[in-house]
Amino acid sequence: MGRPERHVSAIATLGVSLQGCTLRGAPSYEIFGGYFPLWLVSAIVGLAGALIVHRVFLATGWTRVVPLQLFVCVAAGLTVAVLFWLAGTGQLL
Repeated sequence: MGRPERHVSAIATLGVSLQGCTLRGAPSYEIFGGYFPLWLVSAIVGLAGALIVHRVFLATGWTRVVPLQLFVCVAAGLTVAVLFWLAGTGQLL
C-alpha cells in the first residue's frame, strides 16, 4: 500500500486536469435566449456550408465533372466549420 500523501496528490492532479473549460469558460453564443457552445454552432454552420456547396454543384452542372462529391462536400463543410471556429475563438488572422 502506498503512502496517503501520494494518493492525495494523484487525486488532486487528476482533478485539476479534468476541469476543462471551467477556468476561462467555454466559448459560446447566445441564440434565441439560450447559450450554445461554439463547437455546436460551428458544426451547424459547416453543415450549411456543405449543403451550399452541393447546391452550387447542382446549379452549375459540376455534378457530372467532380468525382466523389460526398467527400468534396464534406471537406468543404469541414473547412467552413473550422474557419468559423477559428473566427469565433479569435484565432483567425
